[in-house]
Amino acid sequence: MTFTELFLDPLQFQFMERALTAAILVGGISGFVGAFVVVRGMAFFGDALAHSILPGVALAYLYERDLFMGGLIAGVGTAVGVGWLTREQRIKEDTAIGILFAGMFALGIAIISSSRSYATDLSHILFGNILGVSPEDLTIMRWCGVVVVGIILLFYKELVISSFDPTFARSVKLPNEFLRMLLLVLVAITIVASLRIVGISMMIAMLVTPPATARLLVKRFFLMMILSAAIGIFSGIGGLYISFHQDVATGPAIVLTATGIFLFVFILTQISIAIQNFRHPNHQSL
Repeated sequence: MTFTELFLDPLQFQFMERALTAAILVGGISGFVGAFVVVRGMAFFGDALAHSILPGVALAYLYERDLFMGGLIAGVGTAVGVGWLTREQRIKEDTAIGILFAGMFALGIAIISSSRSYATDLSHILFGNILGVSPEDLTIMRWCGVVVVGIILLFYKELVISSFDPTFARSVKLPNEFLRMLLLVLVAITIVASLRIVGISMMIAMLVTPPATARLLVKRFFLMMILSAAIGIFSGIGGLYISFHQDVATGPAIVLTATGIFLFVFILTQISIAIQNFRHPNHQSL
């Protein structure tokens, strides 16, 4: 198969052009935000939040409202709820997340089951449908990207300090609670914006796998964010082309591409550490 057949011929279809743009946007945004998810140990929260938007999306579908707004309201509401319940450690964060996650997901399933056509019409919400992305969806993704990346850059220094050294952040009077809540809301926006691409069930992979891969390669956090976004974009593009040529579901193809990159990098780093230890047996590798 020639280069043209492999990469350029699929772009003759308009839906593939939109899908490629969506994969780049979502891969970049998810990788950028996901760096904070990884360093703050928020993977469980990201997974729970992805499932917690289900009732909002289901209600929006049943009442013929905008799915994005329905998911956004449910996602931000859940993020704020977790922040409020865990404020001043009244309830442990994992407990609050578990309670809201189970309740919201059960509510979503209950709402969906009331619709006879839920199995086909809402399956794309669970598993993604990047090939069905509309121009309106792309506009929403672009604005979400501008908002999320813009806010992170605006509060970058504060977010980094509160993520790596909360004690120091309190000593210099940084608003830790506000910054934590802000990050939860940004994660919620990212998840809702990515619904069409990989769906609820696999969104956590896009938030965790690219930054986890980047963390194996670089030490500086800002470089980790940039590299994570690049890996997310590459995974989105690679998964889209694999899906097109191999006729497999696009969401899983994107996630498996990201997972494959992580495993490749992890194995390489382990080999590198083993070689270093072999050459310098009296020195521990960093």
